[in-house]
Amino acid sequence: MIKFKLDQDSLTNDFFDNFRLFGIMAPIKNYTFCWKLNVTLGTNFKLSNQKELKLHNKQRNYFFNLYEWQEPNSFLEHHLYHNQYDGNYLLPEFKNMDFLWLMKGDIVEEEKCNWLKNTVKSIEGVQLIVELSKDKIKNKSNLIF
Repeated sequence: MIKFKLDQDSLTNDFFDNFRLFGIMAPIKNYTFCWKLNVTLGTNFKLSNQKELKLHNKQRNYFFNLYEWQEPNSFLEHHLYHNQYDGNYLLPEFKNMDFLWLMKGDIVEEEKCNWLKNTVKSIEGVQLIVELSKDKIKNKSNLIF
């Protein structure tokens, strides 16, 4: 009998191929933040009911909201994660970040990233937005849905 083993490291590396990740400090409700992004940027973030992020910690399950938007006429996908649920964090190494914005599927030019950062920073309630590098993320697998 042949047994196959799923290579988690390879899967994680493939998921994070050509990506940009922003950490956003905005202590406001997740649906309010998405609405503000949609109005300000012209995006169409919607709560994903089909993809669920669940972590099991301390004999409890924690569910994290995921909002998604696909740019029209592009392969670029946008995933907005709420980083906190009931005192637990999706990425504990970034406890100070309320939201994580992952862009993948296509190359995001530096000029577009700078425009996004400046525009998001101007939204009422947003205190900070920074780009997070791949090597600083310790729990990459938590972002894979």
